[in-house]
Amino acid sequence: MKTSKNRWFIALSAIAIHLSIGAAYAYSVYKNPLVNTMGWSETNVTLAFTIMMALAGMSAAVFGKFVERSGPRKSAIVAALLFGLGQAGSGLAVTLDSSIMFLLTYGLLSGLGLGIGYISPVSTLVKWFPDRRGLATGMAVLGFGSGALATAPLAARLIESVGISTTFYILGACYITLMLLGASYIAPPKEGWLPEGMKQAMASGQKTVKKDLRQLTSKEAVKTKHFWMLWVMMLINTSAGIMMISVASPMAQDVVGLSAAAAAAMVGIMGIFNGGGRLGWAAASDYIGRHNVFLIFFVIQIIAFATLPFTVNALLFQILILLVVSCYGGGFSNLPAFIGDLFGTKQLGAIHGYLLTTWSLGGIIGPMLVSNIKAATGSYIPVFHVFLGLIACAFLVSILLRADIKRMQNQQKQQEHNVA
Repeated sequence: MKTSKNRWFIALSAIAIHLSIGAAYAYSVYKNPLVNTMGWSETNVTLAFTIMMALAGMSAAVFGKFVERSGPRKSAIVAALLFGLGQAGSGLAVTLDSSIMFLLTYGLLSGLGLGIGYISPVSTLVKWFPDRRGLATGMAVLGFGSGALATAPLAARLIESVGISTTFYILGACYITLMLLGASYIAPPKEGWLPEGMKQAMASGQKTVKKDLRQLTSKEAVKTKHFWMLWVMMLINTSAGIMMISVASPMAQDVVGLSAAAAAAMVGIMGIFNGGGRLGWAAASDYIGRHNVFLIFFVIQIIAFATLPFTVNALLFQILILLVVSCYGGGFSNLPAFIGDLFGTKQLGAIHGYLLTTWSLGGIIGPMLVSNIKAATGSYIPVFHVFLGLIACAFLVSILLRADIKRMQNQQKQQEHNVA
């Protein structure tokens, strides 16, 4: 295996892949044109996006072992073809006026490509950045979060100038090209590789290698209580974030009387906090520890959900929502590095895939809870109380996980001391 590759170019390759699949979040740009121009039902148009997002998390779990066996390059190529052809195929579905074909292309093909493409570069990045795991995965996941920001205005202009079907053809070709370029460079480092700066710091005694808690296969990992503790934490954090994203605008208008224009501006800012939280929280975790970052997430959200029911100030209300959204984004960027810390990098991609089932479930649980509670009570206030309880449970789980990690780390140190 070549070791002459530049790890920052590896990171750039991962960002190219994630930036492309992150375009999935720009789907709202297509919604009205498809309903108004094609005459398709809003239910069918929304269903395509629902299928894609549900498959994204599930395919990450199902194909996690395929990613580990095949390596990041082959996996990213498969993801590029599935996602790109799914997008371009959506253009053909529009040309043929087939909403069923649209479900199969945009929903099924793109969803499979999205899941595989999401996990394919991450385990490789963790191996290239043993000194900055959080920063590395944060950069890639920031690319995913930023995909919609880059795609939405471009897609809107293309729809106006060349039509919906041609827009899908053009963007599908762009996604395939960008993802294949990323796939062509990405590769894992040689076993035991360390960056020169880290080697020098270790040789001079300035730095020691922080050992992973264990080196487990995906089968071994799912049998541990730590896996399921992290799964519960991610599920609750994800459900809270997606709930907030799904109803932020009407919630702000209903609870604190925000205008429609101000609420729309807040939604735009939420995208910045979602993306910025992915990079900021991940970079911070390299210094304060992944387990501590998750504790902070839940403390912030406990304060937010306890305060929101009594908040009448529009600015404070928006700040609290933005903080919750930043924790949502930060959860995804911290997850791969946390997996490496807990279970090692042997089968990080497969374990990551299993934990991303929380993405699919959270996408169902969050919006379902808020819509049912609002329908039953006529108010968003009870929603805050329910999520306060859920976040409190996640906080307790995170405390237990942190205590267990500390105990195992102390045991490791004791064993090393005894051997020395």
